[in-house]
Amino acid sequence: MSDTVLIPGGRDVRATLDTAASDGGGDAAAENSRADAVVVACPPHPQQRGHRGDERLTAVSDALTDQGIDCLRFDYGDWDEGYGESTDADNAVGWATERYDRVALFGFSFGGTVALVSAASRPELAGVCALAPTARLNPDVDAVAALDDLVALDVEARALYATRDSTADWEPVVERAEELGIETVAFASDHFFVGRAGDVGDAAATFLGSRLRDD
Repeated sequence: MSDTVLIPGGRDVRATLDTAASDGGGDAAAENSRADAVVVACPPHPQQRGHRGDERLTAVSDALTDQGIDCLRFDYGDWDEGYGESTDADNAVGWATERYDRVALFGFSFGGTVALVSAASRPELAGVCALAPTARLNPDVDAVAALDDLVALDVEARALYATRDSTADWEPVVERAEELGIETVAFASDHFFVGRAGDVGDAAATFLGSRLRDD
């Protein structure tokens, strides 16, 4: 089931919490989900109609909840050139870490970069998975540099990308990831993974689930 959540931080960030299992609804479900792990999912570019209902995000959420892991899909606040959006992700992670034992990050496109950059300052995260991340959000928000920080913090990461992607500047991210020994997974697809949402959802959830499950 799903509940709407307001993320504190002053930017009117709203989210949907998809719970793997719950006996009730409303705020009680958001606060008392039986799952002890969650993935915070960052949507694509808000000025390109990116939102928390994005097909790639919901596919990841569906695959995670099937594993008994919750998923928090959020919308960014007012557009702020990538700066406020990164803050939104960090605030969402903060909300999650107060309520769950283990937290990981996922993002698609612009959101993939947001996820990588946010994870680079969160050593407590179980892992981060970026789908088709672009190299930069702005001059100060750089996914390539974030990869080095993730390795230094020992936060496990994975990059998924499309071989026919001509939309995002993903090549520098994948190249640096491979240089650092971070696993990358290629899909024969375009940037939007048309017809492949289920496949990328399963791939992301398999990696994140392996980091989050308390086996």
